[in-house]
Amino acid sequence: MVTVFVCMIGYVIYFMQFKSMTVIANSRNVRQDSFAESVERGDIITSDGVVVATSHTDDDGNTTREYPYANMFAHVVGYDKYGKTGIELQANFYLLRSHINIFERVYNELGNTKNRGDNVITTIDFSLQEAAYNALGNCQGAVIVMEPDTGKVLAMVSKPDFNPNDIDNVWDYVHSDEGSESTALLNRATQGLYAPGSTFKVVTLLEYIRENPYSYVNYEYDCSGSEIYAGVNIHCYDSTAHGHETLADSLAYSCNASFANIGMGLNFGEFKNTAEELLFNSELPYENEYNQSEFVINENSAKDEMPQTAIGQGDTRITPLHNLMIVSAIANGGALMRPYLVDKIVNDDGADIKKFQGKSYGSLMTSEEAAILTDYMKGVCDYGTAARFFGGVSYDVAGKTGTAEYDNEGNCNSWFIGFSNPDNPDICISVVVEDYNSNGLSATSVAKSVFDAYYAK
Repeated sequence: MVTVFVCMIGYVIYFMQFKSMTVIANSRNVRQDSFAESVERGDIITSDGVVVATSHTDDDGNTTREYPYANMFAHVVGYDKYGKTGIELQANFYLLRSHINIFERVYNELGNTKNRGDNVITTIDFSLQEAAYNALGNCQGAVIVMEPDTGKVLAMVSKPDFNPNDIDNVWDYVHSDEGSESTALLNRATQGLYAPGSTFKVVTLLEYIRENPYSYVNYEYDCSGSEIYAGVNIHCYDSTAHGHETLADSLAYSCNASFANIGMGLNFGEFKNTAEELLFNSELPYENEYNQSEFVINENSAKDEMPQTAIGQGDTRITPLHNLMIVSAIANGGALMRPYLVDKIVNDDGADIKKFQGKSYGSLMTSEEAAILTDYMKGVCDYGTAARFFGGVSYDVAGKTGTAEYDNEGNCNSWFIGFSNPDNPDICISVVVEDYNSNGLSATSVAKSVFDAYYAK
């Protein structure tokens, strides 16, 4: 009993010294909100100094949360009611702590005035967020941008969106019969699950290289525009006949027939292993809310499941966030940096309180594999399906386009994943635009607008 008592006392001391702040700062700790009785919630600020969330307290002590840019930061910043979302949730603890001057704190307490909370400096770049938001226009979809070597998320846009200044009415609407089908509160960048379309060919290509390390460079295929594999009719976009192709051409021109042919020769079980090494069917190294991506092929799958799977159709589903992680690992020599949104915490006078650093998740592939994929993805932008967007620009891009059908009537979403300055990557991007048939907005054009904004700074 004495031993147990000593151990318990020892753990209490250890907890108070080393673990207590972690528990208190956990975004799921609802007791944090009790701090609001004496602290006015701090500001959320972009990396370039723009305030995107702030608080105003009236003479009666009632505090109102305000979002100066309304819808533009709706999903990434979130809102501070009804359970909170986004950075408002993730950084709740820090926003409700105050490190102002001790004399000012005493004066405020004597005057029954709330202390100003600490401010959160995010990794979000205002100009890139604005460019992504404007480029997506009135279309539904998502854009997410990151530095591949640090994990800093520079932009995150999801549409349809909402005005967090009017969250009470928004909340009432989406929980009414009239608005029951609204998805305005869904962050498509992290929670939207889509068929990856031809962006998944990067994964198929990686598996083919792994299974054919010495002969993949000799691959050739004659495309007639369509082909039947295991009873499944596979046709290229607009039934285009690409003719004689190398492996590089197959990716550059996004040849469905060629990649279905590649898929039929793969080991189904090894393909599943590679997909799961790239974080399909598993948790992602990301702190905020997200959905897991899905890959269903395994060693027992029927052969007729492979043709569609190899070209990014079938039952495979992925989020824009996950697609960004895959392309960022390619850009970063195979190593994935954990995406993060909060750069540092400062007090109301601007003094640093806490600094966050990028952390490596580990390698999703070897540096040699990443280099090979980069070379092939350059072809997509140099002479392939994205060449008309990036021809003549002042920067180089490695990427992959995608058109993913979501029904049996040919309706599709448009995808682009890629990174700029492939020899020494600057930023990577993942874009999905829904209902491409209806709105005609290409995800590649959205990505180009973001790249243009980055290099215009």
